[in-house]
Amino acid sequence: MDMNFGTEHLDDSTTVVTPQGRLTMVSTAGLKNLVGELVGGGRVRIVVDLAATDFIDSSGLGALVAGLKTARQAGGDLRIARPTDQVRTVLQLTNLDRVLRPAASVRGAFGET
Repeated sequence: MDMNFGTEHLDDSTTVVTPQGRLTMVSTAGLKNLVGELVGGGRVRIVVDLAATDFIDSSGLGALVAGLKTARQAGGDLRIARPTDQVRTVLQLTNLDRVLRPAASVRGAFGET
């Protein structure tokens, strides 16, 4: 099953990416490519809104970490927002919630209200 990625530009440098469905080995290439394209186009602040992501596995986590690296190398950052219970559990089990600190809202991911 293909995964859909919604995108919304909040400002000149910030884009919200919304993966919908399962973020697994099958769909991670799409996320990595999308983040790479956004960062390459100058949108170096990425918020991955996980409210519509009902499942994530280790390859999905790897794609988030790869996106974080891509954004930081370009002088930006990647943050996550609104993870579902399953995603939050996986983040906690892998201690990645310390690296990718989940925000309660999309705008709150970069400290905005």
